[in-house]
Amino acid sequence: MPKRGDKQPKYPPMDTSDKNGPGFLIKEFSEWLLVKGFSESTVENRLGSLRYFFIWVDMRGIRQPREVTKPVLERYQRYLYHYRKKNGEPLSFQTQNARLAHIRNFYRWLAKGNYILSNPASDLDLPRMEKRLPRSFFTAAEADAVINQANLATPIGIRDRAIMETFYSTGIRRSELARLKVFDLDSDRETLLICDGKGKKDRMVPIGDRALHWIHKYLREVRPLLAIEPDEGFIFLTKDGLSISLDFLTIMVKRYVEAARIRKRGSCHIFRHTMATLMLEGGADIRYIQQMLGHSRLETTQIYTQVTLRKLRAVFLMTHPGATLNGKPPPEAEEETDEE
Repeated sequence: MPKRGDKQPKYPPMDTSDKNGPGFLIKEFSEWLLVKGFSESTVENRLGSLRYFFIWVDMRGIRQPREVTKPVLERYQRYLYHYRKKNGEPLSFQTQNARLAHIRNFYRWLAKGNYILSNPASDLDLPRMEKRLPRSFFTAAEADAVINQANLATPIGIRDRAIMETFYSTGIRRSELARLKVFDLDSDRETLLICDGKGKKDRMVPIGDRALHWIHKYLREVRPLLAIEPDEGFIFLTKDGLSISLDFLTIMVKRYVEAARIRKRGSCHIFRHTMATLMLEGGADIRYIQQMLGHSRLETTQIYTQVTLRKLRAVFLMTHPGATLNGKPPPEAEEETDEE
């Protein structure tokens, strides 16, 4: 019987009795991924894509992975393209690309392990990835409005304030915040050690005085009330003394965004977008932001250069004769360009 707080399996178990069937081979593939150092969440995502696919082919009379051909894969690719979610929206090209890439990786593994004679997915062309801008981010005033919704008269409100201040100050991912432990915080150096981040990489990020103030207040006044033995050392705990889950963080932050009456999509990740955008607008070098966010490639970080329009607008107002009614730049545009 699972213990309270244990993560429940996302997908029902598959039959693993047939050594040529998808259940057994997916199980072997998942073990191989774990041995190679992939995280459990990454493995779970890949298994989800494979299970969706083999449920689809099973409904079409295909029982074993070796029976899948390239035309079947191309038909499934068309199915993903035409598929509509419950809200009527199609799957994004990023989702389609990921599901097909997971299938292609699985068949590459099958071919290398001699489970199949030939790889039907070797020449499968994946959909082109969309280059989407971050959907939304807060202004500094909006971020403060959301954070100030926490009720500081209650222990839980102090905890929630400390969580949101940490998101806003550091831009770390919700999975990284959920794993933070007390000894990861270096108050003297004003840094956080992010252990086992995305790609199993560790990094050190600075944290501001304001966030430190609220974390210290939480650690001093609230965490001792929540912690239960054995204490695993996680900084942020639920009211039951358990480590916080990712869904818990999403629901919590979304509730505060709604309470602030800010109509912008997102929850935890919007603080990450906000931190990067405001730092860039404030003059931070893109490579420092890359280090803060933990991006392995600079190209991933450079997307934020496309959403920082304040200085671009100032240049537009200064140089385009049709930008204003009288053809003269407003005073604020001149101030902006003088800062350069």
